[in-house]
Amino acid sequence: MKNFNALGLPQPLLAALGKMQFTTPTPIQAQAIPTALEGRDILGSAQTGTGKTAAFAIPMLAHLMNNPQSGAIVMTPTRELAAQVAEAINQMLDGSRQIKTALLIGGQSMGRQHQQLRNRARIIVGTPGRINDHLQQGSLKLHATDFLVLDETDRMLDMGFDVQIERIVRKLPEQRQTLLFSATLPARIVKMAEKYQKNPERIAVGSTHTPIERIRQELVHLSTADKYSRLLTHLEQRKGSIIVFVRTKRGADRLAGKLNKAQFSADAIHGNLSQNQRNRVIQSFRDKRHRVMVATDVAARGLDIPHIEHVINYDLPQCPEDYIHRIGRTARAGAEGEAVCFITPEDNKLWRDIHFLMNPKEKSERTAPPTGKSRKARGKKPYKPYVAKGEGDAPGKKPFDRSKKKRRFEKDRPARAERNGRNDRDNGNASFERSDRFDRANRQDDRSGRGNKGRSFGKSKPQGGKRRFNGDNRYDAA
Repeated sequence: MKNFNALGLPQPLLAALGKMQFTTPTPIQAQAIPTALEGRDILGSAQTGTGKTAAFAIPMLAHLMNNPQSGAIVMTPTRELAAQVAEAINQMLDGSRQIKTALLIGGQSMGRQHQQLRNRARIIVGTPGRINDHLQQGSLKLHATDFLVLDETDRMLDMGFDVQIERIVRKLPEQRQTLLFSATLPARIVKMAEKYQKNPERIAVGSTHTPIERIRQELVHLSTADKYSRLLTHLEQRKGSIIVFVRTKRGADRLAGKLNKAQFSADAIHGNLSQNQRNRVIQSFRDKRHRVMVATDVAARGLDIPHIEHVINYDLPQCPEDYIHRIGRTARAGAEGEAVCFITPEDNKLWRDIHFLMNPKEKSERTAPPTGKSRKARGKKPYKPYVAKGEGDAPGKKPFDRSKKKRRFEKDRPARAERNGRNDRDNGNASFERSDRFDRANRQDDRSGRGNKGRSFGKSKPQGGKRRFNGDNRYDAA
């Protein structure tokens, strides 16, 4: 597919794509859109920044334009990604009043969202948590929603949305079209696809575990104390917009404040901000009012800002897959970008996991068993299984005779009467004589120098008064 004109899309949608300068489809769009227009389910995976939003939005809008009574729902893991998807859909609609959208995400007024739903929105875009809130309140009906899109499904499962997704899917009609997109395809994603989809078309473009080739990566090994000074050096040497990823929310606020004091225009975005605050930070960064945005992993997925030229991993992510999504914020839509990674001695294990994720062949070679004999097996005779009488024949091996083993054992065994410490069962007399060291009466009981002063040795202690230990093995009250 060389262009969108050959797909038979509705004319209003083609005109809107022309205004957006969508001329040549990306690889994921070229494979997914024709299949989705045929009404088939899709299980798709592709690298970040390859145009997955248009890959499901274009066939979804074509379906709604050709079926006036149908509806669609798109679920995303984060508010930012949901708002970004809704904005892209509205651009493709180009102000059309026939199809209205509703953005259902947390941190925004429920009254405004109720108003959008009362306007008979046919496209629902939101996060699973807020969509479930509207279902429980009865403000959202999904009986006519026959087009389902799950975007960044692996991230939604990581965030614990699987139960909420299940509740939403139960409200949808059985006869529907389901498009599931995920950056990675672990076993649980495949299991979900088997549950929600019918004979889906598997579409994979590029490797989901390696970054885009247009991203130049740089590793910086340093100590924890040198991280901030090295960050200032990189900010001074680099030009253009920069996003700095940190691990914690408090760390994001602290680092942004220090950068502002150092005369670097910076702002922070993380999960503790309200939705309006998040939107303000992202819009300021889009408008280039701030050159540096310090972010936690809340901005690692779905954030599409074309002018991001550099990504600096000030802290390594806990999840190796998040590293791919972090550096995927740059080099989007065919551009080039650079990614810098700070690695301290404490981060060696995290970086090793990330390195093996991007280079799975090295991990398989390192963990592969040796081709020769192991050290434990060298010099050992081959194992020959024991075959008892009547259990089979072992050529060249005689059956085991238990009676011979017993006789060999009894041969050198001392007589019963000579075994010290045992009872002689023949005459009933005890052959064991207690030595003086076990005779309590003959032993010196002065234990004052052994740290046992005050022990009762089983005797009752007097009630009240000060207790002292005398030589007669008893306590006396002072």
